[in-house]
Amino acid sequence: MWVLAVVWFSGVLIRAEAQGTASFWRGNDRSGRCQYSFTVDSPTEASCPLPGSSPEVEALKSRLALLEVLVARLAGGETGPGPAPRLQEAYTQALSEKTQLQREKDRLGQRVEELQRRVEELQQEAERLRSRPCAQPPPPSTPLYDNRPSPAGGSGGTALSHLSSRPGRTPGDTSSLRGLTLSLLTLLCSLLDPSWHSGSPGYQELKAEVAKIPAPSPEDADDTKGCGELLSVGEPFTHRKTDTISGKYGVWMQDPEAVSPYGPGMVWRIDTVGNEVRQIFGYEDLQQLSRGFPTKVLLLPEAVESTGAAMFRGSLYYQRRRSRTLLRYDLASESVAARRDLPHAGFHGQFPYSWGGYTDIDFAVDEQGLWVIYSTNKARGAIVISLLDHHNLEVKRSWETNIRKTTVANAFMICGRLYTVASYSSLNTTVNYSFDTATGVSKAVAIPFKNRHRYNSMIDYNPGQRKLFAWDNHHLVSYDVRLGKPQ
Repeated sequence: MWVLAVVWFSGVLIRAEAQGTASFWRGNDRSGRCQYSFTVDSPTEASCPLPGSSPEVEALKSRLALLEVLVARLAGGETGPGPAPRLQEAYTQALSEKTQLQREKDRLGQRVEELQRRVEELQQEAERLRSRPCAQPPPPSTPLYDNRPSPAGGSGGTALSHLSSRPGRTPGDTSSLRGLTLSLLTLLCSLLDPSWHSGSPGYQELKAEVAKIPAPSPEDADDTKGCGELLSVGEPFTHRKTDTISGKYGVWMQDPEAVSPYGPGMVWRIDTVGNEVRQIFGYEDLQQLSRGFPTKVLLLPEAVESTGAAMFRGSLYYQRRRSRTLLRYDLASESVAARRDLPHAGFHGQFPYSWGGYTDIDFAVDEQGLWVIYSTNKARGAIVISLLDHHNLEVKRSWETNIRKTTVANAFMICGRLYTVASYSSLNTTVNYSFDTATGVSKAVAIPFKNRHRYNSMIDYNPGQRKLFAWDNHHLVSYDVRLGKPQ
């Protein structure tokens, strides 16, 4: 019931309204004065708050007490009504799912390792196939089938001749089968030979001719002074192995026309692993190089890009990092003597050699002077060769070849001819292409070449030594070459 009490006390009207009971009494206090007391039950408070507390604090204490009870029940594994069993069940399920996910992760990790091994095997197989010369398909005038009797009395002809003699085959079937066979041979060669590519018909010229390597004879001995075509490449000779990770890739060279203050025996080396490649090490001779004791260390003013540097007439020629800018660094003054942008040249991964390494621009030196090997968007990735003025780096003349730069492992110049190497990782590969700047004629060749350490990142020709210098997987190696006229 509702109780309404109205009391006059000390001239103040006290009105109390409560749902429940109310009490009123009077009595004397300790001093003997009359005291009136009036009590009404509170509908919201169970007890009076203590001094300094508030309803919010009391409510928070109540919630904390309830939470402590729930935690105690959960930790003790109690079952019964409430959220504790559901929390325990969710926790158990989460542990089970975690175990399953861990097993799945381990399984996927093993699968990834298997796929990586398979990719490596396929890459090695692809490199092996690229290094194998592709057999030429027979010309259209050559019959694919020859039914003339063989000397043994059996049916003669090729391995496919039995197809033309099957019952019910008409003469017209032979010509169609010949065309199909030629198409299949062309497709197979395009897969195996990196110089066969779709696109402009000009890129199919490599199937025209394969150079023959003559056996050495006293009449046609190696001419150590004059120029000629590359006939053979000798076995690699290892001069030194680098001992740090920065030496996995690099470039080493000798100046074929050295000038003061450095002599022709001086050997230069640049390790090209790293973002800021600026050091060049000098050695008095090959013996000091093999011992690993440099006598000169120069700090280049601008960083080197990749392994395309060259040394010529007292200057280091290299590409500035992340640009198509060519630099000539004079060794005597230890300063940049010339710089020039190579027009339209790709750089920093646009047209590298097949091994990568930002090898878009590659300097080369031969008997005719200083060259640069690169490509452009206009050439659609085909190798472009430019003869440079070694003083100011101006382009004198350029040639566009019909082989794409990204399909070959490396390239070098000898006597005005460009040569490319098919593979950088196959132990036994070939020099597979040549382009003569004097005549503009290109052809496929098959000159054996060996990557003894299976990762060749730099190949350059030194006309003074008549050797190829190479950097093969931490190893500085050289090859003797033989020049002459092919028979």
